Amino acid sequence: MLTALRRRLLRFGRDRRGVSAVEFALLAPLMIGLYLSGVELSEGISIDRKVTLTAGTMANLAAQSATLSNADMTNILNASASIMSPYSRVPLTIVVTCIDIDKDGKAKVKWSDTYQGTARGVGDSITLPSALAVPNTSLILSEVTYAYRPTIGRTITGTLTLSDKMYMSPRQPPTVTRTS
Repeated sequence: MLTALRRRLLRFGRDRRGVSAVEFALLAPLMIGLYLSGVELSEGISIDRKVTLTAGTMANLAAQSATLSNADMTNILNASASIMSPYSRVPLTIVVTCIDIDKDGKAKVKWSDTYQGTARGVGDSITLPSALAVPNTSLILSEVTYAYRPTIGRTITGTLTLSDKMYMSPRQPPTVTRTS
């Protein structure tokens, strides 16, 4: 009886039929986690890239005209927001501001408009990078933020605020004027 038990134990120790199933069971959660993390990371990078493109487009479109009416600004804001497709526009905020820089290099808001956000107040001071504070000029500032909520990792990271801003000189100096 002891010999039969020993033989069975030896045969059980040499049996390799279930090794693949055990390895799969151990590695599957890790591989699925890596796959889902890669998908989530690539989506976040894609949205961040679209935020940058939206900021550049907004500044570029606003800087092209000498005067912008309310209808023009609405069209520009909607066109810039459409860059975020296929992602939702709900967490998107765009603020476009015309900045006048006086002879002393002090920057103040001339006008500001927004898409789903809060516009800057007319006359508010703005701190500019020193290279952009050229006296007696104006700039267009486009600021874009996107509240990104990862599908899978939201419990770990929560909502991530992706943002970018772009400064651009008006194409038809000296400034861009807003009309009703």
